[in-house]
This record gives sequence, C-alpha cells and structure tokens, in this order.
Amino acid sequence: MGHARLSRVKYIDNSSPKGFGANHNTAFRYCDSPFYCVANPDIRIESNPFPVLRAAMNDPKVGLVVPLVLNPTGGVEDSIRYFPTPLGVIGKALGLSEGRFPVETVRPTAVDWAAGMFMFFRAEAFADVGGFDEKYFLYYEDVDICARLWKAGWKVMLQPVVSVVHAAQRTSRKNPRYLVWHLSSMARYFAKHLGRLPRDVSGS
Repeated sequence: MGHARLSRVKYIDNSSPKGFGANHNTAFRYCDSPFYCVANPDIRIESNPFPVLRAAMNDPKVGLVVPLVLNPTGGVEDSIRYFPTPLGVIGKALGLSEGRFPVETVRPTAVDWAAGMFMFFRAEAFADVGGFDEKYFLYYEDVDICARLWKAGWKVMLQPVVSVVHAAQRTSRKNPRYLVWHLSSMARYFAKHLGRLPRDVSGS
C-alpha cells in the first residue's frame, strides 16, 4: 500500500473494550463522507459493490442499503429478516420458522432489517437516528438501528445485484457468555420496540 493511501488510514485504539455499536459510533466521528460503511473484518469482497450501492441512494429516502450476503459455498445467508417478535423467536427455536425475508434477486427491495456484517449508510441518516444504540453490547444493535431508521422516515434496502461473502460463526450457539449477551439484547429490543413499529414498513 502506498504512502498516500496509508496517510488516509485512521487507527483507533480503545483504552478499554467497547461493544459493536460503540466502536462503530466512534469511527463515525471521523466520517467526512456522505456515506458510511460498517463491515466485519471477516467479510470478503470479490468485486467492488460500492458504485451500485451508492446508486441506490439516488432515492433520497434511502438511509441504508446492503448487498446480498453469500456464504463461502455460494449460498445466500439469512442476513435479511422480518422484524423479530416473541412468537417468531419461539417458532425459530422450535424449528418451525426461520423468519427470513423473501429476497428479490434482480432489483432493489425494501426490507425490515439487515444484519450488521455489511451495512452501507447514508451518513445523514446514521447521524439522524444517533448511530447505534450503545446499550447493546453485542447482538440486536443492527435490528434496532433499522427499526429506528424506519421510524424516522428512512428506508432500508437490499440491493441484490451485488454481493459480499461472509462465513458466519454463530458464536452464541456455542459460547454461554455470548448466549447471555444475545438474550439480554433481545429483551432490550422487545422492551424498546415491540408494538411500536410502523406497520408494513418494508412495503412502503
């Protein structure tokens, strides 16, 4: 990497560990672009998705657009979902329902929420809703920010003609500590949003 590119890299060193949302909110303070991308370090980009994602922002109501997320074998990951409900969570735990949002593969589609492994925000929208809620340490902060975007009049869109690759770890299914974080974040989300979401947000 050349010196010019290195000079544009900002390394942020926390004095103590922070959660997912707090880390990305800290990074956003250095954003001087109309757009802000949140991407996990285990995301693989095989072709440049940004021109197509930026084009989706031609609609001034779009606050967040995400690409299709594939697993390493080429299958579609369940990164697009309906907003969770207690009955939906129980159905998923019993293997009765996955809660997946139906994915259009040929055109941009409004969706309820998108998982946080790769999110391309309009910086104005991210700032408008105050970024991520830092009271979520891990899990559900992505669901929460999508809910708040819809409530504030912004759209959340899937642009399926571009994709990134992600190998999901699903740590909360293996590590009790992560499971506790997952359950506490779920409880916070329901206390904050259950029964308080606009109706048929993804149909707007």
